[in-house]
Amino acid sequence: MAMQLLVLPGDGIGPEITAATLRVLEAVDDVHGLGLRMETEDIGLASLATEGTTLPQHVLDRVPAADGVILGPVSHYEYPPRAEGGINPSAELRVRFELFANVRPCRSRGDLSVLRAPMDLVIVRENTEGFYSDRNMYAGSGEFMPDPDQAFSLRKITARGCERVARAAFELAARRRKKVTAVHKANVLKLSDGLFLREVRRVAEEFPGIRLDELIVDAAAAALVRRPDDFDVLVTTNMFGDILSDEAAELSGSLGLGGSLNAGHDIAVAQAQHGSAPDIAGRGVANPVSLVLSAAMLLDWRGRRSGETALTAAASAIESAVDRVLDDPASRTPDLGGRLGTTEFTDRVVAALRGAAPERT
Repeated sequence: MAMQLLVLPGDGIGPEITAATLRVLEAVDDVHGLGLRMETEDIGLASLATEGTTLPQHVLDRVPAADGVILGPVSHYEYPPRAEGGINPSAELRVRFELFANVRPCRSRGDLSVLRAPMDLVIVRENTEGFYSDRNMYAGSGEFMPDPDQAFSLRKITARGCERVARAAFELAARRRKKVTAVHKANVLKLSDGLFLREVRRVAEEFPGIRLDELIVDAAAAALVRRPDDFDVLVTTNMFGDILSDEAAELSGSLGLGGSLNAGHDIAVAQAQHGSAPDIAGRGVANPVSLVLSAAMLLDWRGRRSGETALTAAASAIESAVDRVLDDPASRTPDLGGRLGTTEFTDRVVAALRGAAPERT
C-alpha cells in the first residue's frame, strides 16, 4: 500500500500549519504503515515571486497523478489580476478538476461549543458554481459594471451541478443517521433554487431509506443555533454552504477546528476551512487543527474508495488524537484560550498518536 500526496503550503500561516499537518501524517504513517509519500510544490505568493504565477502549470499537471492534494490557505485578496499571474488556487482546482462537493463536518467539542444541544452534522456544499462569479463563465467574468454606479453578478445553477452534490450528500447520509436537509431560498430565487430542489428530490427517490427535509436558508441559520441536533447532512448551493458551514464551525467550537474536503469523482483536495491569517503568520501561534482534520478526511476518502482499511483507521486515529489533546484546556492554542504554539500543540497530537500505536506483526 502506498499513497502519493501533493502538498501545496500556500500563503500566510499556510506553511506553518502545513508543516504541522505533515508531522501528524508522518506519525500516523509510522503507526499504521500507510506508505505515504509527500511531494511539496510552491504556489501563491511564493511561486508568484519566482515563476510569475500563483499557480504554475507544472503544479496543475501533478494533481491528477497524485492520490490526494493538501492545500494550505491562500491570500488571494493580495494577488494581482489573473492576467498578471494572480490565479486563486482554491477556485481553480475546484473548477478545473470538477471538485463538486465541499464536505464540511461540524461536531461539538465539549466546553469549546456555545450550543445548548450537541451538534454532529455535515454540510455538503456545491463547489463549482452558484453565486461565485469567478467560476461561472467559460470566458470572462460573471461580475461586471456597465457604468460606475451599477454592478451586476451572475449566479449559475445547473442540473448537473445540483445532481452531483445531492448524490454526494445522500451517499454520505446513508453511512450516518439517514437524514438530508436541503437548504435553499426558493421563495425568492424561484427558478435557480427551484432547479436545485428539483434535482435534490430526484436523487432522493433513489434513496427511499433516507429522509429528505427542505428548509429555507434563513431558518436553517437560526436552527443551527436553536436545535443543531435536528440535523444530520445538509446539502446546499455554494454561497449558502460557505456561510452556514462557517457558522456551524464557530458554534461547535471554532472555525479553526473545521475540517474540509473538496471532492470530485477521482480527485480530492484537503483544505483548511479558514483563511491565511496573515496577521499572525510567522509568530508560531497558528492553530493547525483544521488542516490536520482535513488531511484525515482525505485519508478516509481514499481509503473508502480503495478499500484500504488502514487509511480509514488512520483517519479515525488522527481525529481521536486531536480530540484527546483538545480535551485538556492547557493543551490548546491561543485562539482557543490556551498557551501552546503551533509546534507544541503538534507535539501533543503526535504523542497522542504514537501512544495509541497498535501492535505490528
